[in-house]
Amino acid sequence: MSDIVAELGRKVLETGHKLTREEGLEICKPSVDAYDLMYWANKIRKKYRGDEVKACSIVSVKTGACSEDCSFCAQASKYKTNSPVHDFLPPEQIKAAAKAAKKSGSYALGLVAQGYGPKDEDLDIYVDYMKTMDEVGMVEKHINIGIMSESQIGRLKDAGMVCCGHNLETSRRFFPKVCSTHGYDERVETLKSLKRQGVKICSGAIFGLGEEWIDRVDLAIDLRELGAGNIPMNFLNRIEGTPVANALPMEPLDILKTVALYRFILFDRDLGVYGGREVNLRDLQSMIFFAGASAVMMGNYLTTAGRPAEVDKQMIKDLQLKLAPPRVLETLPPAGHPEPIPARAAGN
Repeated sequence: MSDIVAELGRKVLETGHKLTREEGLEICKPSVDAYDLMYWANKIRKKYRGDEVKACSIVSVKTGACSEDCSFCAQASKYKTNSPVHDFLPPEQIKAAAKAAKKSGSYALGLVAQGYGPKDEDLDIYVDYMKTMDEVGMVEKHINIGIMSESQIGRLKDAGMVCCGHNLETSRRFFPKVCSTHGYDERVETLKSLKRQGVKICSGAIFGLGEEWIDRVDLAIDLRELGAGNIPMNFLNRIEGTPVANALPMEPLDILKTVALYRFILFDRDLGVYGGREVNLRDLQSMIFFAGASAVMMGNYLTTAGRPAEVDKQMIKDLQLKLAPPRVLETLPPAGHPEPIPARAAGN
């Protein structure tokens, strides 16, 4: 077993040590055995996140014909893909999605829309959506609609937005190779505004775009410093027509090693393995928890299919883990705090 992995694993467990950039790079060297890294990542997960698995769901409320040119995205109008295209969904479909999320065991439903960010007049639609979700109850209201101003964030927070999803996608260094229509710092500013407003931050990445390990380490440290409490880890599902359609897929063990690396660096945050899980990990999906994951997405993604929620719930049960119940939040966490303050667990 690697001495440096064991040494850093003990430091994280015993003192909450924050890995430096150099230490992060050390434990993802090719010479480091993925199973050694996962052994310690699993211990770190159990200490800081326990055996509960948080499950969330999403619904694409406005899809396709996007003006941005993110290289991995089927919705970019610049690329010839088979992405569906529709304007804002009617409220009854949001209600149906919230009911489905609740039935699946998800604690939250994320409303996701394509585009650079919302127009001010669009906010009325999201406010109405959240009112519709209130009719279902016990599903946290999350919104992921791009780059936003502080005033837009404030209005959505006042209307009931508990968490905002806004992925950085990759490192600052590699970002220009992923998107040219907006910059990394524009995304960072949205996260800083969320932190100032006391809104929970859900921010992560998509891996397998051609980035290097240094990019994965740098991004993890940025997410830690920006106060992201939930880290979505997506792995490229190659879509015909996009610039990365012919990218080499990540090896399953490299995916698991990436999850373990993030558990070391982001030891007290929720790590969710989301998009691309099924197609990239195949029979190794259950190993994400041994690698340090503490969250999954139930159901379908934005333009690609997931697998039935019952299959994931059985996987969680077979691993003797527990699906986290929905929680009602009476208060939001202090700005930048990674964990919500629960009022009570469902049913208590």
